[in-house]
Amino acid sequence: MPRPNHRVAVALALLLAWTPAGCGSGGGSGGGGPVVLDWYNFPDDSGALQQAADNCGRDSGERFSIRYNKLPRTSDGQRQQLVRRLAAHDTGVDIMGLDVTWTPEFAEAGWVREWTGPLREKASEDTLAAALRTATWKDRLYAVPYNSNTQLLWYRDDLVPTAPATWDEMLQAARRLAEQHKPHFIEVQGAQYEGLTVWFNTLVTSAGGSILTPDATAPSLGEPAVTAARAIRDLATSPAADPSLSNQTEDENRLAMESGTAAFELNYPFVYPSMKENKPELFPHFRWAPYPSVVPGRPATVTIGGIDLAVGAYSRHPDAAQEAVLCLRNRDNQLTNALKGGLPPSLRSLYTAAELTTSYPFAADVLRALDSASVRPQTPAYQNVSIAVAHALSPPSSVDPERTVADLAGQIRDALGSKGLIP
Repeated sequence: MPRPNHRVAVALALLLAWTPAGCGSGGGSGGGGPVVLDWYNFPDDSGALQQAADNCGRDSGERFSIRYNKLPRTSDGQRQQLVRRLAAHDTGVDIMGLDVTWTPEFAEAGWVREWTGPLREKASEDTLAAALRTATWKDRLYAVPYNSNTQLLWYRDDLVPTAPATWDEMLQAARRLAEQHKPHFIEVQGAQYEGLTVWFNTLVTSAGGSILTPDATAPSLGEPAVTAARAIRDLATSPAADPSLSNQTEDENRLAMESGTAAFELNYPFVYPSMKENKPELFPHFRWAPYPSVVPGRPATVTIGGIDLAVGAYSRHPDAAQEAVLCLRNRDNQLTNALKGGLPPSLRSLYTAAELTTSYPFAADVLRALDSASVRPQTPAYQNVSIAVAHALSPPSSVDPERTVADLAGQIRDALGSKGLIP
């Protein structure tokens, strides 16, 4: 298998079987009218992204318009489409929404434009520090945080009057509820995909460790990773485990909680408006608390999520695209994205704004989690590392803490060298 520094060559090889639709077709009106900027982002069903695109086109004085193109629903599908377009030097990719793990890969490949000087200052102003870390590679800013995200512990206070502070307390509470024949499952992402990697990363960093060394050239793991693996195994083999744990993603967790079979859920804030709308009878008992500590007395460091906006290196209108990015992620559009789309902002000042806190009563808890957030391993080979982690921990019930972590260390070494894995 090719090594990471041959990633562009690998992506170009894929083009033999696929030619991007509209390659090089975007970025101009063809008749002297406004520039048309093509924005590729995750598919948003709330209308918040389209509203932002319309707002920014209007606010530009019709110097440009923004065409919102929906990427596939899965993160892997989104990345694949962007990689294929950028490897082909597609001039029609003006703005793109990057998952917070993609910046090193896209920057190393030369696919995204760096933010420098006054533009970098403007892009960084009022922005959460952890969110900026996800958009930075080798001390250079390659994207602008559009929204952030983090997980909280969600629970039913009619079953558990006080939220557990630690992982062990949560498991004990679930066992007591099971003995009483009450709803007792702990919903968490256990399927073999990125969500399982996020779960592991949160547990490892909360135990004081990391998946990779600081220079991201080798596995770190060690005893914190064993502690994390043990926490996963203990939940998966306890009465707290949903029978479908090994197939569950964030949305399955949401649906299970709404069905009334669960007492706890580790998930993102989108579950709050969903519960309010779908289960009004359960909603008055739906509460939130900080992510439980893995090590008593040591607050959890929850893995940050979100989307960063980058300007394509081959865009014919990079200056207009950078101006558009700053508009798309401005205060008004982030507020709409939070209220309509359910996605936490990346601007710190919004967390104390009455417009947000009225609908986001958990805003202060989200901000505290983001201020202490951990970042997933930053490496151009992240995709390979994530595949290795999710494979080693799947299914969660099969985890043998010491053995699994030892095996994972070898798999990560291979992943960093792109050996035996698909980039």
